[in-house]
Amino acid sequence: MSNHPALDRIDELIRTPVRTRDAPFAVHGAPETPAGRRFIEGLRARMLAAGHPEHAEPGAGTSVVLHVTSHASPKPYRRASASTFVIGVIEAPDRPDDLLAAAYPYLVRSLSNLGLYLVPGGDLPSPVFITLEQGVYEVRGDGTDAYFDAVYDRVAPLALSRLVIANEFVPNLEEGADELHTARLAEAGRRLDQLGLLPAPFPLEDLLGPRELRHVKMLFSVGGLSYGNLSLRRDEDSFWMSASGVDKSAMTEVGRDMLLVTGFNPDDRSMTLSVPPSVERPGRVSVDAIEHWMIYHRHPEVGAIVHAHAWMPDVVTTQINYPCGTVELANTVADLVAAAPEPGRAIVGQKNHGLTITGPDLDDIFARIEGNAEPRVPMAA
Repeated sequence: MSNHPALDRIDELIRTPVRTRDAPFAVHGAPETPAGRRFIEGLRARMLAAGHPEHAEPGAGTSVVLHVTSHASPKPYRRASASTFVIGVIEAPDRPDDLLAAAYPYLVRSLSNLGLYLVPGGDLPSPVFITLEQGVYEVRGDGTDAYFDAVYDRVAPLALSRLVIANEFVPNLEEGADELHTARLAEAGRRLDQLGLLPAPFPLEDLLGPRELRHVKMLFSVGGLSYGNLSLRRDEDSFWMSASGVDKSAMTEVGRDMLLVTGFNPDDRSMTLSVPPSVERPGRVSVDAIEHWMIYHRHPEVGAIVHAHAWMPDVVTTQINYPCGTVELANTVADLVAAAPEPGRAIVGQKNHGLTITGPDLDDIFARIEGNAEPRVPMAA
C-alpha cells in the first residue's frame, strides 16, 4: 500500500484485469465476398472460444464492435459510448502499393479505433492492421488456428482494456499562474517541432464532414494537428501537460493548449484538471495523461516526460499494442520505466507507436534525444 489513495485504487484496477466473459463483442454489417465472410466467421469463432460473449446487436455494454463496412462506400459507426472500441473491417479490391495511404482514410471514415484492411490473397485475406497513430503491420496465414490466434492476439488488447479519457474541469486556476512552467512547456513543444518529431496526422478535415469530425474529436480526444505530448511536473500531486490535438509547436493559451492535471479519479476513470474560470471551453488533456500520472506518482525523481512518435535504437519496448489512454498501456509503460537502470532518465519504446522519455527536466530529455531520435517508428506484427 502507498500513501496515495488514488494510486492504491489504480493498483487495485491493474491487479484485477478485465475477464473475457466481461468483454462482449458484436459484429455490425456483413462482408461482401466469400473470403471476407470466412475471415469474420473465423475471428468470431476465435473470440467465442476465448470466452467473449456475443451480442446480437451492438449496444452500450458491448466492449468491441467488428464494424464491417464497404470499400466503395464506407459508413461510420457511431457508438453510444467512448468505452466501446470499434474495429473497422474493410475489404480491399486489390493490394495497394502504399498500404497506409490506401487504408488510413477508411479507418477515419469508419470512426474506428483500429482498422483491419483485408487484402485479397487466396481463400482468406491478409488483414493489415492500421492504427490512428499511422501504425501499419500485416498478419498473413492460411486460415489455420495459428492464423486466427495471431489476429485475435492483436484484437484482444482492445477488448480487454479500460480507457481513461474522461476529463473533470475545475475552474479554480488563477490567471497567469505558473507562467514559468507553461513557458517551458511551450518552448519544449517548439523544440520538438524543430527536431522534426511532431509528425502531422492525415488531414482529418479533408476526409470527414463537420459532424463526423466532431464525433472523432469527442471519441478519440484528437484534434488533428499534431501527435505526441509532453508534460512538466509542478509539485508532488500535479503536472502541466499539452492538450490533445493542439499544435504542440504553437501552445499559447492556458486551459486550452496547456492543462494543469491535479488528480485522477479511479471510480469513474477521469483526470481532474484545474483551469482558469475565464476559459469557457477548455481543451481536453492528452489521452496519455494517465500514463504520465502513474509515472510521476511512482517516481518522485521524474520532473518531465516527453512522448514522441519517434524511435531510438536498442530501447526496451512494450510487446502488446494496448490502445492509447488505457490503464493497461499506462501500467505497462510505467513498469518499464520502473525497471530501467535509472527510472528518472528512462527511454521506453511503445511497439508500433513511439517513445516515452523521462527526465529530471525537459532540457535533460532534449539533450538525450537531439541527434539520436529518428522520426520513423519501425512496425512489427
